[in-house]
Amino acid sequence: MSVGTFLAVDWGTTNRRVYLIEGDRVVTTERDDRGVAAKPDFAGEIDGIRDRFGPHRIVMAGMVGSSIGWHEAPYVPAPADLSTLAAACVQPDRDVYIVPGVSRMDDTRADVMRGEEVQLLGAVDAGLVPPDALLIQPGTHCKWVETKGGSIARFTTAMTGELFAILSRDSILASQLAGSVAQGEAFLAGVDKGLERDLSAALFGIRAAGLLGSLAQDDAPSFASGLLIGAEVAARFTEYGHDLVHILADERLGVLYAKAIERAGRKSTVIDSQAAFVRGIVKIEGLLP
Repeated sequence: MSVGTFLAVDWGTTNRRVYLIEGDRVVTTERDDRGVAAKPDFAGEIDGIRDRFGPHRIVMAGMVGSSIGWHEAPYVPAPADLSTLAAACVQPDRDVYIVPGVSRMDDTRADVMRGEEVQLLGAVDAGLVPPDALLIQPGTHCKWVETKGGSIARFTTAMTGELFAILSRDSILASQLAGSVAQGEAFLAGVDKGLERDLSAALFGIRAAGLLGSLAQDDAPSFASGLLIGAEVAARFTEYGHDLVHILADERLGVLYAKAIERAGRKSTVIDSQAAFVRGIVKIEGLLP
């Protein structure tokens, strides 16, 4: 039963965002770097949030409910909808709730998500995507999620963002990948190469092309990003057959994935990820006792 005004916290590994919500309207937000990796005093942080925003019910999602967070909220198995999540919330303190993550375990794949489920199901509940759809959330660990009947049915996580970060920092390509990624011809050329799915050889090709002068230094980061995203897109389209992909991401990353999806012969549309999260967390809060 909804309390009308409450606090929603999207508490990730490195960042945290607090929303003061009245009904279904965000009154104010606060973002900081007090993610769970900072090892905060969680009970003290909750007191601080209430000091700043008022003594309201708090509903939290993300890594705060993981094994490295405040209080573990066990994964619920797919298929899962917003009612499933609300029923499995854990309560570590007075009028404080943590939303669980979602797991997948079948003959094809074992996978988990934590935090993304609120946004994904919120997008469906808000009518931003149909009940049967393919959604992706690009990022460090990109989620590809198929919904059926408004529930998360199955999903796949690709470590594309993390691979790019590792290559940029610790690989033989590091000196070539120090620049920024642009959405131009070099990125599209990388996507085309990535769609061939010969990833390890194509990555070393970046090194060779740089040495032999066929790939400009400024183009290497964009080409590498396109290569990784193109290989990811190609692999996922063998797994998920939808013609339209709904992208929940910031504009910069969303555009890169949209271009790669178009290059692969599919269509995409970018969804407001913050609106989706707010809708999901409001619906969950309304289902709590």
